[in-house]
Amino acid sequence: MDIKKEALAISEKLGGKIEISSKVKIDSMKDLAIAYTPGVAAVSSAIADNKEDVYTYTSKRNMVAVITDGSAVLGLGNIGPEAAIPVMEGKAALFKRFADVDAVPISLDTQDVDEFISHVKAISPSFGGINLEDISAPRCFEIESRLKSILDIPVFHDDQHGTAIVVLAAIYNALKLTEKKINEVKIVVNGAGAAGIAITKKLILAGAENLLLVDQAGIISKDDRALAERHKEIAEQTNQKLIKGNLEKAVESADIFIGVSAPNVLKKGWISTMNERPIIFAMANPEPEINPKEAKEGGAFIVGTGRSDFPNQINNVLAFPGIFRGALDARAKNITDDMQLAAAKGIASVIPVEELTTENIIPDVFNPSVAEIVARSVKEAVK
Repeated sequence: MDIKKEALAISEKLGGKIEISSKVKIDSMKDLAIAYTPGVAAVSSAIADNKEDVYTYTSKRNMVAVITDGSAVLGLGNIGPEAAIPVMEGKAALFKRFADVDAVPISLDTQDVDEFISHVKAISPSFGGINLEDISAPRCFEIESRLKSILDIPVFHDDQHGTAIVVLAAIYNALKLTEKKINEVKIVVNGAGAAGIAITKKLILAGAENLLLVDQAGIISKDDRALAERHKEIAEQTNQKLIKGNLEKAVESADIFIGVSAPNVLKKGWISTMNERPIIFAMANPEPEINPKEAKEGGAFIVGTGRSDFPNQINNVLAFPGIFRGALDARAKNITDDMQLAAAKGIASVIPVEELTTENIIPDVFNPSVAEIVARSVKEAVK
C-alpha cells in the first residue's frame, strides 16, 4: 500500500489522528464530585480571585491551539477549512509526540483578516499559545503581527518562522564545514512568500549581510517601481548593490542557495558559477528546486531538501515542538527573535562538531535530544 492510500485508510479507521483523554479517573460519586460539581467550584473561585491561577489549575499551561483558515494548505492551496483539518490534526499529534504539548486543531470558516483575528482573540483564554498554520500571504503577516500585539500568550506562524529557524540551524553547521562566516557569504533565497521572507529576516538577524531575494519576476530590488507592497520592507534590507536579473544571475558567486519556491528551477550548470564549496538547500515539496543527485553532479558541496528520503532534511518538526515547550514552561508572553535564534543554535548544537559531515548537518527528527535542547535554549532566552 502506498503512503497516500495508507493515510486514507488509517484516517478512516480511526476517525482522525487525535482524541481527548481525561487526566483524572471518574469511577465513583466522589470522583465525580471532585472532577465536576461541587468540587470544581473551588477551582473556578480561585481563578476568579486571581486570574493567573488559571495556569496552576487548568490545562491552559500546556495547551496550544493550531489554527488555520485553510487558505494555503501544504502544496494544495486554498482548499478550505474542512480539508485543512487533517493537517491541523497531524500538527497536534506532532506537538504531543515530540514535546508532550497538548494541541487542539481549529479550522476557522473565514478568510477575512479582522474576523479571523476576532475569533482567535475570543478563544485565547483557553490556550497557553497560538500556532498559526497554512494561512496565505500576505494576510498571514498582518494576522500574526496584530495577534502578537493584542494577546498575552505566544503567537507563532510556523510556516514562516519554523522553517526559517531550521534553515538557520542547518546553515550554522554547514558553514562550520565550509569554514566560512555568515557575515561574509552571499546567500540567495528563491521564493518571496511567507517562508522566503521569514528565512531572509532570520538570516539578517543572525548576521548575514549579502542577501538576494528572488521571486518569479527576478531579483527583488528597492528601486523597482513595480515592487509589491509586501516586499518593500525586505527590499530595504537586501540587494544593497541593486543587482538586476533572474535566478541564474542571482546565484553567480553565491555561497548558499535556499529554495522555497517551485520544482526544477535551479539548473545544474548554474552551480558551477557559485563560489567554492556551494551549499544548496532545495526545499520545494514534493519536488525540490533541483534533484540532490543533479546538484552534487553540478558541484554542490552540501545539499539539503525538505524530504525525508534524502540526507539533511530541513524539517520544521525540529523547531516548533521544542519552541512551544520552552515558551510554555517559561510562561512567555511572546516568542521573540532572541528565542528563535536560540532555538536555531540549539538545533545545530545537537550534532557535535566532530560528527558533522556533508550529509549530517541537521539532526534527525526522531533524535530524542532535539525538543529538550530547543526547549531549554528557548527558555533561557526568555527575558
